[in-house]
Amino acid sequence: MELATFGNGCFWCTEAVFQQLEGVEKVESGYAGGHVENPTYKQVCSATTGHAEVLRITYDPQEISFEELLEVFWETHDPTTLNRQGNDVGPQYRSVIFYHNEEQRQLAEKYKQELEASGAFSDPIVTAIEPLTNYYPAEDYHQNYFLQNGFQPYCSFVVRPKVEKFRQVFTHKLKPGFK
Repeated sequence: MELATFGNGCFWCTEAVFQQLEGVEKVESGYAGGHVENPTYKQVCSATTGHAEVLRITYDPQEISFEELLEVFWETHDPTTLNRQGNDVGPQYRSVIFYHNEEQRQLAEKYKQELEASGAFSDPIVTAIEPLTNYYPAEDYHQNYFLQNGFQPYCSFVVRPKVEKFRQVFTHKLKPGFK
């Protein structure tokens, strides 16, 4: 198994997407990139700790590659908005790839450059690509949030549409239980 760590907005939304991919063993919501040890959600939301809401994805590279995870990362959020995803505003919602090794860094940089050159986005991509220097799991109530709270208004009106769009685009990469 290998690890990937992505920050692409609210982890409630993004966790639900990556959990459905074939080859993904585990998705854990957490915090990375800040300067406070063991931050709480309240601290991170204060925008004073420097952390981003992230996903730590445990995956089987024999079933899904890091490149495929990058494809989902880039397709499921807006990498052109600085410190913002939709109505979620603040540095904790920034677009960032925290790489675990040199190969991940190179692949992330290459993908970003190819996207920029392709003109896929009308605005410049602001996604940061940084080494993973720290990671802290989010509180238990953040884990599996959409699966456990799909009836909540935020999940119904914000998370569910993102998940449905993801399923349409990536049907061929879904686990059998999600097809």
